[in-house]
Amino acid sequence: MKPRNLIGLGLAMAMGGSLAAGSAVAQEQQFISVGTGGVTGVYYPVGGAICRLMNQTRREHGIRCSVESTGGSVFNVNAIKGGDLEFGVVQSDVQYNAFNGEANFAEGGAHEDLRSVFSLHAEPLTVVARSEAGVAGFDDLKGKRVNIGNPGSGQRALMDLLIAEKGWTNADFALAAELAPAEQSSALCDNNIDAFAYTVGHPAGAIQEATTTCDSVIVPVEGEAVEKLVTDNPYYFKAVIPGGMYRGTDNDVNTFGVGATVVTSATVDDEVVYQFVKAVFDDFDNFKSLHPALANLTPEDMVGQGNSAPVHPGAEKYYKEKGWLQ
Repeated sequence: MKPRNLIGLGLAMAMGGSLAAGSAVAQEQQFISVGTGGVTGVYYPVGGAICRLMNQTRREHGIRCSVESTGGSVFNVNAIKGGDLEFGVVQSDVQYNAFNGEANFAEGGAHEDLRSVFSLHAEPLTVVARSEAGVAGFDDLKGKRVNIGNPGSGQRALMDLLIAEKGWTNADFALAAELAPAEQSSALCDNNIDAFAYTVGHPAGAIQEATTTCDSVIVPVEGEAVEKLVTDNPYYFKAVIPGGMYRGTDNDVNTFGVGATVVTSATVDDEVVYQFVKAVFDDFDNFKSLHPALANLTPEDMVGQGNSAPVHPGAEKYYKEKGWLQ
């Protein structure tokens, strides 16, 4: 064989080896999805922030993260149970009810494989009403056109519970709309509804949209029913929406709410969850800067508060390494 042919054969073998190696890397690449909520809420950008950090280090772990806009907390839990999502952002009450088979999950039974990863920001129940609708508090919603939230969302689950605690039904509203978060601000300002309820971290784009587009106010959610829910359930707590954060609401507004949490399944690989957690906490200052709702988080609170399901072993490994869990 001529030297030229030997060289050509060597090059061909080297290229073939390179392609095979590239194919092996491609086969080893893992893909995970994080279920969030509507694009105008806080879940979606927070999920995007987590995936951004994880994708920055994917050369180290071979995991590509994508954020999915979904129907919200209940949807995310069910999708994780069905294997359609690896991670999801859910309200703390939804996490509790899913793991214990209560409320929305009573019929389907407990999701015993649900695992907590970490908690996030507080989410007050936020009721926004058109200024001319005559709504000064939650009780004034009776007889009004109210968006109670889309089925599968955390705010719908919370509204259903609060409405039942007050002894109301959806028939007590002139209209009980089921709009997704992305639709409710325009519906309010187009005078198709008088108010909407949204469980969300602040500041939130959907609330800013409503309060800047038309004359609207944030109204308090308090009273005996709220007191009972907070007293009876450890995952609910009283909250205050600061005055001056949104146009039209100059004073602090009392309400109650939940916390946002990130959950996964016991069937998700320990190393995947470990790398997911590591991406967030190894670059924690950057993570907190990616959305205003994250600014006041601390690792200790994220590990220790708002989580009802057992901690996933992959997350537990990282937290023990850091001394946050014993």
